[in-house]
Amino acid sequence: MTGNPPVGRPLRRRVLAAIVGVAALAVVLFAIPLAVALQRVYLDEANASLERDATRLSAVVPDSIARDPKPVPLVTRMSQRLSVGVYTLGGRRVTGRGPSYSPVAGHARDGRVHEAVEHGLLTVSAPVPSDESIVAVIRVATPYDSVSDQAERAWLLMGGLAVLVVGLAAVVARRQAGRLAAPLERLTSDAQALGSGDFSIRARSVGVREADAASRALEVTARRLGDVLDRERAFSAHVSHQLRTPLTGLLLGLEAGLAEDDPHAVIRTALQRGEHLQEIIEDLVRLSRGSVGDRGVLDVPALLDEVRSRTDVSVRVPEDLPEVRASLEAVRQILHVLLDNAVTHGRPPITVSATDLGSGLVIDVTDGGPGVPDGADVFRAPKGGHGIGLALARSLAEAEGGRLILRRSSPPTFSLLLPSSGYGESPV
Repeated sequence: MTGNPPVGRPLRRRVLAAIVGVAALAVVLFAIPLAVALQRVYLDEANASLERDATRLSAVVPDSIARDPKPVPLVTRMSQRLSVGVYTLGGRRVTGRGPSYSPVAGHARDGRVHEAVEHGLLTVSAPVPSDESIVAVIRVATPYDSVSDQAERAWLLMGGLAVLVVGLAAVVARRQAGRLAAPLERLTSDAQALGSGDFSIRARSVGVREADAASRALEVTARRLGDVLDRERAFSAHVSHQLRTPLTGLLLGLEAGLAEDDPHAVIRTALQRGEHLQEIIEDLVRLSRGSVGDRGVLDVPALLDEVRSRTDVSVRVPEDLPEVRASLEAVRQILHVLLDNAVTHGRPPITVSATDLGSGLVIDVTDGGPGVPDGADVFRAPKGGHGIGLALARSLAEAEGGRLILRRSSPPTFSLLLPSSGYGESPV
């Protein structure tokens, strides 16, 4: 059953929108004051030019121009687009071009230069001084649209640059969004593959620390899940063998009891075997469910006392043994496998002994059988007369942090090595 579809915008779109939005906002916040400043610069530059022309003209016109109007002489390098006129101190035009009345010209009677926008023209007025007083006013004007046109051209250029910057930001944002989203998309694909049972996932480095860490964590998880699944499959395959021997003995005993006149002894034996089989099943169920995860201190003498109850086994236990932590159920099943293997495929005497190794504990199971042929892998297949329950026993030992080895081929001696509480590795 599939889950609900993801809600919200994809990461690619979010990153793209965020970067482009920030770039556009930065451009706008920078462009607006720059546009205002540019317009002010063009206006100040035009005013300064007009003031310069008006001052030059006021210096060359005769003092008598107000009484004897004559055409205003243009100075060198003066634009032909300028509107130049001579005005009285009251603002009335005497000669030249311009409106018949100009308030800006009348303001120049105070002896200073004035500027304003008048009749759609950028206007500057400058006084014409004489030896005694101001006799007239020079008015110079130019269309205000020319200044606005310059500012608008600058704004268009800025707008083009802004669009270019936002476009470049979009290109970079698209690449960055892909760079950030691709690892997550690959992680999603890997997670889906993991959910489908593919444990061959491998980490892929993309240069983003968090994504690389997540990819490595997913690889480790996949490997662990694969190992767990393999162990569970092997566990399931070997458990049937582990249960078959006591179940067969129980059935054979009951069949033999049918021929007996007094079946009570057979029934008692069957009950003992049934209790033993029930104990094995309960241990295996707990181990398969992983409920024995908290390893406590293993009571080795008590465990070996259970083994001593078997009449066909000799047990040797020293007084002082190191403290080891392991699952009682797991170690009990390992010993059951080793003892059943010795009884079925070996010969008496069967001996179980515990030895202190300093860094851990070793439990040896030895029988008087013919031994194991050279090169036989007894933990993989039933070669050399030894059962496949040994594979289960080894997996249980490794799950408890220990090791199960064939220490000697003849007479066959299997050794279960468990590290002591103060050591993290198995003893060698």
